[in-house]
Amino acid sequence: MRVVGQNDKRRAYGRTRIALAGIALATLAAGCGQGAATEVRGAGQPLNAPPARALDSYADKLRARQAARVAAARHWGLKKVPLAAPAPPARKPAITTRKGFEVDGHRRLGLPPVFTTVPTKDKVVFLTIDDGAEKDPAFLRMMHELKIPYTAFLSDYLVKEDYGYFKKMQDLGTGLHNHTLHHPYLPGLSRERQQREICGMQRVIEKRYGERPVLFRPPFGNYNKDTLRVAKSCGITHVPLWNEEVFADRWEYREWDRELRPGDIVLSHFRGRDEWKGSMPDMIRRFLDKVTAEGYAVGRLEDYL
Repeated sequence: MRVVGQNDKRRAYGRTRIALAGIALATLAAGCGQGAATEVRGAGQPLNAPPARALDSYADKLRARQAARVAAARHWGLKKVPLAAPAPPARKPAITTRKGFEVDGHRRLGLPPVFTTVPTKDKVVFLTIDDGAEKDPAFLRMMHELKIPYTAFLSDYLVKEDYGYFKKMQDLGTGLHNHTLHHPYLPGLSRERQQREICGMQRVIEKRYGERPVLFRPPFGNYNKDTLRVAKSCGITHVPLWNEEVFADRWEYREWDRELRPGDIVLSHFRGRDEWKGSMPDMIRRFLDKVTAEGYAVGRLEDYL
């Protein structure tokens, strides 16, 4: 019979502690959303875990992050804590133009795809916000504290009132994209005037924010072949429209069944109480309460394109 010595006991205790720490960490990560991944090994394979102190530290960070999300949701009056978005896809989905949204020669000319939904099995939707009229600092704080991604489509005639507001937005991780200089009805303009509107806004964003946009949303969702040809010539690769629109007091839908779908793009606007029955934080509450209740997370549109 083998006698178990003190060193054997210490080694067994150490292995048990590491294994239990790994299980606890996996459980905690699962409870904090879909963002943290764990690795399950086969029988007989060693568990290459970091020291227990590192595991404890990481677990503490996960707990603190989740506690901050819970506190932020409570502070901003949400009914539930927003769901964590899945990791960006390693392989981007193929984006094609929605049926019925094509222009003549769309594929032959290699024009940017026009779409309302990103093809994905992830239960995720994308929030996009247009123009730049309202510049509410509470909105910036809310989105930063809740860690909700969104994409902004800007028009210079409104943004130029306070370029700094949108620089703060960019510094917090939001992509700033093209919504023309003056928000005109583009199909009513000549190709040359469309070029001034679209390519001119490309130059403004590049000058003010250091990056040339690759996404473009035509005002009112209206465009023609000239619009897409001009956009392509200015460096635009995608033209996202929307499948739903959210306001401070209601939702509106493109589809007859009024249902959210995985990959749907949701539109809103930079608006306040002067034009809405509520504020931008009111709009975000309405948006998040619905998507969370239906089991959707909010993803970053640029991560899927």
